[in-house]
Amino acid sequence: MDLSKNLVLKENYTFLVADSDGQIDGAERGLYNRDTRFLNLYRWDFGDTFQTLITHSHRPDHVIIHYASIEESYQTMGIRRHIKLSSGEMKDTLTVENTSFESTKVSLALYIGADFADMFEARGFHRIERTIKEPEIFPEGLKLYYAAMDGLVFSVKIDFSVRPEKIEGGRVQFDYLLKSKERFTIECTVKIDNPLERPAKPIDYNRWRECFPLHPEDTPYRDVLERAVNDLRALLLFTEYGPFPAAGIPWFVAAFGRDSLLTAYMLLPWGVETARGVLRYLASYQGKKIESFHEEAPGKIMHELRFGELSRSGRIPHSPYYGTIDATPLFVILTYQTWRSTGDDMLLSELSPNWEAALQWIKEYGDMDGDGFLEYNSAEPGKGLTVQSWKDSGDSMSHADGSLARGPIAPCEVQGYAYAAFKAAAEFYLKLGEADKAARWEKEAVKLAERFHRYFWIEEYDIYAMALDGAKRPLKVLNSNAGQLLWTGIVPEEIAPRVVRSLFSERLWSGWGIRTLGEGEARYNPVSYHNGSVWPHDNALIAGGLARYGFKKEAYMIRDALFALAGSQPDKRLPELIAGYPRSEGPPVPYPVACRPQAWDAAALLYLLRL
Repeated sequence: MDLSKNLVLKENYTFLVADSDGQIDGAERGLYNRDTRFLNLYRWDFGDTFQTLITHSHRPDHVIIHYASIEESYQTMGIRRHIKLSSGEMKDTLTVENTSFESTKVSLALYIGADFADMFEARGFHRIERTIKEPEIFPEGLKLYYAAMDGLVFSVKIDFSVRPEKIEGGRVQFDYLLKSKERFTIECTVKIDNPLERPAKPIDYNRWRECFPLHPEDTPYRDVLERAVNDLRALLLFTEYGPFPAAGIPWFVAAFGRDSLLTAYMLLPWGVETARGVLRYLASYQGKKIESFHEEAPGKIMHELRFGELSRSGRIPHSPYYGTIDATPLFVILTYQTWRSTGDDMLLSELSPNWEAALQWIKEYGDMDGDGFLEYNSAEPGKGLTVQSWKDSGDSMSHADGSLARGPIAPCEVQGYAYAAFKAAAEFYLKLGEADKAARWEKEAVKLAERFHRYFWIEEYDIYAMALDGAKRPLKVLNSNAGQLLWTGIVPEEIAPRVVRSLFSERLWSGWGIRTLGEGEARYNPVSYHNGSVWPHDNALIAGGLARYGFKKEAYMIRDALFALAGSQPDKRLPELIAGYPRSEGPPVPYPVACRPQAWDAAALLYLLRL
């Protein structure tokens, strides 16, 4: 499915995926809440003469759609439809107006269906045989419900402000005789009853916007920044620990470790409450034991948490799933950056058991063979992720000849994250007055940096290897991962200019950003997920690293390219990724199933303002 052609709305854990006309009718579309699809059919039939004139939305929680019946170049009947989401509810309001000079009979039909599918089922990954009970019909509406295999009962109720002419199964009929210039309104309220739902305290859009600086009115990118700020507010999940950014809409409306940590980092110093919410939420799920199915280990930060029936029943490991090599050092980094931005010593103390456990995981569990590097082994097929760093598609880790690397795999950027975490630990312990521990972690950082350069540096490419495979062979390919190393500070000052030259070579720099894999590499494919595409969040972190090492000109090249990319999009959003074709050849080529909005892309635009 081409997600760019969908209408997507969200509020808290509730989100809608419809076609561009606002209809839910097949494929992956539906009304979802906490990884369960409550409606897989919600389609209005206005008659053959109606067409959609315009769809517009100023915020990602509501949309207005205008339909019209046209005869001989004139509208004879118009419908204004307003869909508004709130937590656990959708209001669908139709105002029908007879704009002709004659009385006209109006017949509207609404088709409703529920399959209560798990998110992963809706996307085609797994299937559960389930029996949906017949709808419960009453004069002003109907109710559909399902008893899950774990005994939880899920339901969705649709109420109408006016009594329908008839309800048969999932078909609702409205018939009216409208005089000339007369109008009437139908309000449909869809209420989700999810036993997993929790009370929410949403942040008002206006209050959220006040947290962030926007460019002056006369700049060309104010609309891009306003869209980013609104998207970030829409992406928030309101948890008992504070606001938490979901990774993206539609398929990543869930808590992800890596995505939330990097998003929260990029929102500093403005989004402090989001950073606190992320840290506290992830700390509450920090690993406690060795458990292979979920890939849990003491001190490890989770990758992903899902609430659907597949995860609750243990058919998939996402309750939560810990298959990530980088979330744990990133947790330490965000703790440090939040503390440094706020001076919040109480937060540092509150989280000390968690960041200390994270550091222990890095040393004891993350380093699988004692060589000083963080590495992962692929999960068993069908049970978890094959690749557990940010380039998590199964074919992203390859050698120069195109052969896939065999594990354990040590991605280069993750070693940089560990280095930054060790440096942060040294400052934590200095603050706590524990000089011996501070010196030990500083020594660990120096030792890692020296060993890293010795094993990862590729002299002939002037770049760091993308990773080491299980035999400690470097993946000698041009890659964007090496750019993130600048962000972490692990690159020696005298080596940085050589890395920068490689990053901006024609093989890596597309004009829209730095490609994930260099043009000409065996697995290079400009329209792929991680083998030649351009990822905005990746480039934003690289830009941050460039600025850190004093390469401001190059950092601004990335900044300007990403703002131009967002400005070129009809919705003024940065997509999750784009194809790696050169900018000189034409406009940005979309990646068909890219999520939009994506949290770390929206945050990237704000982050780039402070370079």
